[in-house]
Amino acid sequence: MTAVHEPRRAAVLGKPIAHSLSPVIHNAGYRHAGLADWHYTAHECGEADLAGFVAGLDDTWVGLSLTMPLKEVALQVADEVAPLAAALGAANTLVRLPDGGWRAENTDAPGMVDALRSVGVERAGTASVLGAGGTARAALGACRELGVSVVTVFARRPEAVDELLPVAHALGLEMLGADWSRVAGHAGQADVVFSTVPKGVADPLAGTLAWRDGTVSFDAVYDPWPTPLAAAASAAGCRIVSGLDLLLAQAVHQFELFTGGPAPVGAMRDALFAAAAART
Repeated sequence: MTAVHEPRRAAVLGKPIAHSLSPVIHNAGYRHAGLADWHYTAHECGEADLAGFVAGLDDTWVGLSLTMPLKEVALQVADEVAPLAAALGAANTLVRLPDGGWRAENTDAPGMVDALRSVGVERAGTASVLGAGGTARAALGACRELGVSVVTVFARRPEAVDELLPVAHALGLEMLGADWSRVAGHAGQADVVFSTVPKGVADPLAGTLAWRDGTVSFDAVYDPWPTPLAAAASAAGCRIVSGLDLLLAQAVHQFELFTGGPAPVGAMRDALFAAAAART
């Protein structure tokens, strides 16, 4: 890990960004790890502004966390692209290289895997993904790591499913597309159900989706929590993974990429869940 007396900076970028809890997580990690001169902030940044923002960073900057709408344009800004980020066509992390350049990484997919393993999921045979946007790409990456044989993507736009097919091919996954109208009767029969749609979109499914015994529900939304979908899945006896679990897990990977040392996961978790509870 970099010596504690060397000032270092990192930040989360996106638009909008004021709601982000990432500074809470990372700064708690720095404090617990004794990195007194490390600071993590939030900056609003759109797609057209990312290249200029990165070019203006001095050598005290070690990393950037990227949220919407920056995950695809990050690949164009980076000097190197990690294989997983390339396969997914999305990066949520830029890490400073020794030569001063930047490497694009994706910690969303391994974060999803870690969050699922925290509730006992080591392997899965089938998966359903609700939505076909950027978070769905990470879900496909998690499916590969979990050994999923068939993943079905339920989307409101057929063309969005088509855009995911190259990702599935790059990952070696068998992916099927299904119309959104089929979610209620079919999605809940998979081993893992990933809901990657924006807040509110899946709410009408709460009273209609048929859950199979033993299914795990992974809802990427965390505000408000529980979502109606997660509450219905829990009432049906499903194990639940939340967007907060994902936010923590992907941040742990980022912390270790930025600092080169182990993340103080407990301190980061406590800070995150305290901040989230304070918002309710």
